[in-house]
Amino acid sequence: MITLSGLTKRYGGTTAVADLSLRIEPGLVTGFLGPNGAGKSTTMRMIMGLDEPTAGTALVSGRRYVEFRHPLREVGALLEAKSLHPSRGARNHLLAMARSNGIPRRRVDEVLGLVGLTDVAAKRAGAYSLGMGQRLGIAGALLGDPPVLMFDEPVNGLDPDGVRWVRELMRSLAAEGRTIFVSSHLMSEMEMTADRLVVIGRGRLIADAPITEILAGSSRHRVKVRGPHPQGLRDLADRLARDGVTAETISPGELLLSGTTVEPVGELAHRLGLLLHELSPQEATLEQAYMELTAESVEFTASAPAPASRMEAR
Repeated sequence: MITLSGLTKRYGGTTAVADLSLRIEPGLVTGFLGPNGAGKSTTMRMIMGLDEPTAGTALVSGRRYVEFRHPLREVGALLEAKSLHPSRGARNHLLAMARSNGIPRRRVDEVLGLVGLTDVAAKRAGAYSLGMGQRLGIAGALLGDPPVLMFDEPVNGLDPDGVRWVRELMRSLAAEGRTIFVSSHLMSEMEMTADRLVVIGRGRLIADAPITEILAGSSRHRVKVRGPHPQGLRDLADRLARDGVTAETISPGELLLSGTTVEPVGELAHRLGLLLHELSPQEATLEQAYMELTAESVEFTASAPAPASRMEAR
């Protein structure tokens, strides 16, 4: 488990992280989202003891990272894949890490096989592609078989097969009861991987909830209702409007409802004796929900591109 209590980091007059309090629970993949400059990397660095908090605490399994005698056995992290000696081979890099934490040599070959680098284990790490570097970084995080794992953009540079592999790895590690904390800008990947989401903006907490709850809370989340009796559907919409539900008529026999979920609509239709041919959720994508949540927290906004005619005139 990772516990943050009032975690704050200031650089001079700039606040990177402001009073952040969270519990990252075991057995789940927790996605960590936010715009550029939101404070995600700073938060992870404070958890790992790389940055000292201005205020508050960051604990892993109830202790500060610097208190662990063999930290790789307690928490594994991929924060920067290229933070290694470029002239050292992958196996030697991992062997040095293992020796410093009392980890058996055989574990090095295990993780090399797990991440698919066995055949290139002697190759200089500086000659690795971005994707290979990511795999080596993941191997380092897994080396101590820790109960807590943190990954910052773990699929950066990976091909589609590698992205799927990372997704399945995260899910399997969480299923073993480990705490998995993953930062990413890939909304579609987070939607398929995460159980819970933490969203921050300008260093402050915006959301901390199951991904299903965040999707359901989006204004783009709707319920589609279709049936053979248009008047009955209008009556249904009128009754739901008393509870703040809005209805959009797609056709005489089809509605899109906002501000509700499938269950109360189905129960009301049953009480009204209304026959339905379809009652289905029209869920927002994570990207849509995320953009709504962070609309007021985007720090770097590009201007709109100039019209083609103006650009051609130049």
